[in-house]
Amino acid sequence: MPNIKSAKKRVLIAEMRNARNRAAKSELKTAIKKFEVAAAEGNRTEADGAYKVAVKKVDQAVAKGVLHKNTAAHRKSAMTLKLNKIG
Repeated sequence: MPNIKSAKKRVLIAEMRNARNRAAKSELKTAIKKFEVAAAEGNRTEADGAYKVAVKKVDQAVAKGVLHKNTAAHRKSAMTLKLNKIG
C-alpha cells in the first residue's frame, strides 16, 4: 500500500475505473451472446433487435475506451455477416 497521498488516490481511482471497465465489458459480452443465440436459432426478428443492441454496446465500448475502434469494426462486421446469412 502506498504511503504518499497522491499514490493512495491513484490506487482508488484505478479500482473505480477497473470496476467500470469490467461492467462495460460484461454488458458488451452479454449483448453479443444474445445476438449469437438469436442468430444460431435462425430467428430473424429477434436477431435484428439483438443486433441493434449489440452494435450500440460495441460503439459505446469504443467511446469509453474499453475496445479499440478496429476491434469494434471487426466485431460489427462479423455480426453483420451472420445477420445477413439468416435472411
